[in-house]
Amino acid sequence: MKLRLFLFLAAISLVLAGAAPLRPARRPRYGGTLRVEIGAIVKSLDPSVAAANPEEADAKDELDELLYDRRSEDGTFAGAAGSGAFRLSAWEAGKSAVFAANEDYRAGRPFVDSIEVQMGRSTHERLLDLELNKADFAQIPAELARQATDRGVRVSASQPNELLALVFLKGRTATENARAREAIARCIDRAAIVNFILQKEGEPAGGLLPQWSSGTAFLFPTETDARGAKEIWSQISPSPKLVLGYDSADTLEQSVAERIVVNAKEAGISLVSRAMPNAGPPSAHAGSEAVRGDTIHVDARLIRLRMPSPMPRVALAAFIDVLRPLGGIEASPLPENASSEDIYNDERSIVSGGRVVPLVWMPQVYGLSARVRDWKQPAAGESWPLADVWLDSMTETH
Repeated sequence: MKLRLFLFLAAISLVLAGAAPLRPARRPRYGGTLRVEIGAIVKSLDPSVAAANPEEADAKDELDELLYDRRSEDGTFAGAAGSGAFRLSAWEAGKSAVFAANEDYRAGRPFVDSIEVQMGRSTHERLLDLELNKADFAQIPAELARQATDRGVRVSASQPNELLALVFLKGRTATENARAREAIARCIDRAAIVNFILQKEGEPAGGLLPQWSSGTAFLFPTETDARGAKEIWSQISPSPKLVLGYDSADTLEQSVAERIVVNAKEAGISLVSRAMPNAGPPSAHAGSEAVRGDTIHVDARLIRLRMPSPMPRVALAAFIDVLRPLGGIEASPLPENASSEDIYNDERSIVSGGRVVPLVWMPQVYGLSARVRDWKQPAAGESWPLADVWLDSMTETH
């Protein structure tokens, strides 16, 4: 009897489920303006004009990608202006830009009619506009991803693909002592940086490549050894006084630098942090900044290294190009047929040299409005896929 009753109820459930109206799938549509907000101030879209800082350089690359058809393997622009998915229809240097869909784009016309970009928007303004549906797309600092989610913002995050590292600068007398560098490296609490500063949006880094790319990151230790750091430092006489520099415009770098100073103090290490105003791209920076005619000297600095490719050989080669002039590291170019073992050995050699201290890996985080459809998180080295998204007209904006 119970079995019959069960079968009867199951049959009724199937009938009711079949009778329920199915939600029609939304089809991609053309039209609308995608509203983008960025923190950078881009003064020129000319690829031959250098950016003033890393933030502008990154944003400039993304905007140039809309205008130019990047075909060559080395990442250079192979096409002329107007060969990309969009054409520039309005431009106010450092403030705003409007890109119109290119009807003749070789890969097909983009779905949106135009992209409107507002520059110089603070993190607070970007989060607020996403929350109020006044923006459709904006990059969010990794450390604020959880806060954005709690505020109801739709968030998309990549695999960890940006390395924050400490580099001891070449030519600095205070950092020529390998034991001093080792003591500082040992005292840093990477877990605290991830848990409290990044709000768990990241992972500790012991090597120069993330686990998902190289498969060997687990071989590099990331644990703190405050006792060992203190013992090593006590054996250095006279002990040097070191200055750690960070980009004055980067609040994350400032927080990390201050945390490292606290770690150093607990180990008895003499280390102070100082802001480096107007810091340019790492590869062009020599470790000092002119301020009102004076010069701020630093012995080490924090740098961000974004992976240009998910391929470990390509990413490591790009990192070496930046680290070689900064830290004076010695590393031979990796051949195209380099094996996983070759890549690991080069990475191990650089890290064991003590001039570069990997700290944490961070993801790229983006905020999206409810009307953005078919968004695909870009992989390392890929640009924002804005030509592929479409806007849902059924979703209201304010």
